Amino acid sequence: MSNFKYFAKDASGGFVQGTIAARDQREVLSKLRDKSLTILEIRETVEGPSAAKQFFAVRSPSKRVKKKELVIMTRQLSTMISAGIPLLEALEILVGQAESPALQKVLAQLVEDIRAGSDFSRSLEKHPKVFSTIFVSMIRAGEASGQLDIILLRLAEYLEAAEKLRRDIRAAMTYPVISLVIIFGIAAFLMIGIIPKFKDIFDSLGIELPGLTRFILGLSFFIKNNVLLIAGGMVGFVFALGVARKTEPGGRVFDWLMLKTPLLGPLFRKVALSRFSRTLATLIKSGVPILEALEIVSQTIGNRIIAEVVEQARENVRQGDTLSQPLSESTVFPPMVTKMIGIGEKSGSMETLLEKISQFYDDQVNAEVKSLTSVIEPLMIGIMGFLVGGIVLAVFLPIFKLQQELAKGNAN
Repeated sequence: MSNFKYFAKDASGGFVQGTIAARDQREVLSKLRDKSLTILEIRETVEGPSAAKQFFAVRSPSKRVKKKELVIMTRQLSTMISAGIPLLEALEILVGQAESPALQKVLAQLVEDIRAGSDFSRSLEKHPKVFSTIFVSMIRAGEASGQLDIILLRLAEYLEAAEKLRRDIRAAMTYPVISLVIIFGIAAFLMIGIIPKFKDIFDSLGIELPGLTRFILGLSFFIKNNVLLIAGGMVGFVFALGVARKTEPGGRVFDWLMLKTPLLGPLFRKVALSRFSRTLATLIKSGVPILEALEIVSQTIGNRIIAEVVEQARENVRQGDTLSQPLSESTVFPPMVTKMIGIGEKSGSMETLLEKISQFYDDQVNAEVKSLTSVIEPLMIGIMGFLVGGIVLAVFLPIFKLQQELAKGNAN
């Protein structure tokens, strides 16, 4: 028997909290529902492993497990469980057909843990870099409700949608990054390898060079003479930016800029709203208590600014307020989203409306990606024309000036 802390609402809307002894979370849910309580949060009161045990624990080879492999594994497991195959036997089958050695090792460890009597969700918790908090929470809810096959199917659909969204973002970012690398690569080649060779030619002309030509020549020799210093400075800047982003203040600034950037800001905002609504809908639909679901959403939404709004909303819900009220007071969530969430709270169909919101923003992200590509293409061409055209113009200006002076001499 284990002890579980619960936080719930009674029929009159008052809050009830306490501790109950039960064999598992499923029994807790059954006992609380018999008391006509609306469950907000359930947590098992067990002590976690010590810091020393966590430090010396065998680390999971999670970095090598691809998202695509995890999606396929989840859907296959769902299919086998729904067909009546026991969980342990289904995992053993997956071990035998896993193509990735890393995934095969993780699945083998899951088989050993479950054979030793561990719950599936607790076994998954030992591999946090492979199985996210969402994954573990939904599996725990599936074990509690006895609907593990349905939960696995929802989880596979969620992972597939999240992976598609990630691919869309990557597609939107790949084109401008590659274009900028090519543009600056061409400009650097011209400045370092070509422009300095024109100095002797310009000196032999015996004319005063135009200002643009003098500037380009000076800049090219500076880059050529300090190329290692400049390259080291750029690498150091990128490294410092990455370190600063991992800090709390730097991360907040970075996430704020991502939402405010003229071209990419609307895209990142729609991605965050889609992720928020899909994750919350999936968790609620799977039976995860609302407070736990909001905590998971705040941890996985991928933007600190929006995460703070969700965390504040969670605290308001804990105190008895509605979810839509604190969200509507922020500048992050559009009125359409908060209104639909409010309607869902009143009608008891919040997960259905959240799914509609996520579908809407998925379509918006697809349209934004296409629009962004059509805008970025001429922008990249303009940047290339400005840089390369400026360099070429600096080379030809002295020749034009020499021709003008020769024409004046012939006329005299």
